[in-house]
Amino acid sequence: MMTDLETRIDRLESTEAIRQLVSRYSLSLDMRDLDAHVNLFAPDIRVSRDKVGRSHLKRWLDDTLRLQFTGTSHHVGNHVIEFDDADHAHGVVYSKNEHETGPEWVIMQMLYWDNYERIDGRWYFRRRLPCYWYATDLNKSPIGDMKMRWPGREPYEGTFHALWPSWKDFWANPPQSDEPEVAEPAPLGEFLKRMRRDAADPRIRVR
Repeated sequence: MMTDLETRIDRLESTEAIRQLVSRYSLSLDMRDLDAHVNLFAPDIRVSRDKVGRSHLKRWLDDTLRLQFTGTSHHVGNHVIEFDDADHAHGVVYSKNEHETGPEWVIMQMLYWDNYERIDGRWYFRRRLPCYWYATDLNKSPIGDMKMRWPGREPYEGTFHALWPSWKDFWANPPQSDEPEVAEPAPLGEFLKRMRRDAADPRIRVR
């Protein structure tokens, strides 16, 4: 049984380990070290309805990267991490990305909804749900609807705002007085839960 101080130190070390996990994801992906990359995920990571494991994830990544991208650069930013228990956590991290894809240079703004798990003393991704705001050629502003604009594809809507009920609420409910009500702060460790209006973690559609 850990003391309170040991528990607090473990939480700090876990938080830093998860932040390093996210940074290593970007570096290993951009440098195409797929072995380093897939080993950031749990050994039994689900890749599709009938495929589980790092080897299948590596093949899927290899096929995707060779087909679509000459080069990429992922810049991670804001990172909120909350713990479910000592060995499980979830978080949201922003990512601003650049992609060389054929004759176009595509920039992207997105966030990941992550689930993390500590296995045998090390933190891994249990899953990553990408939520996109826009993707567009560097020289074309993503103004208007259907901001996901990849070369060779019809534009489509991303899910950058879809996880957060506040987005629709804000636009649907302008202030009715000069002093709008202010909600109580979220309980400690439940900021994301409060922002999600107590909804369950978003699910990934398995291919």
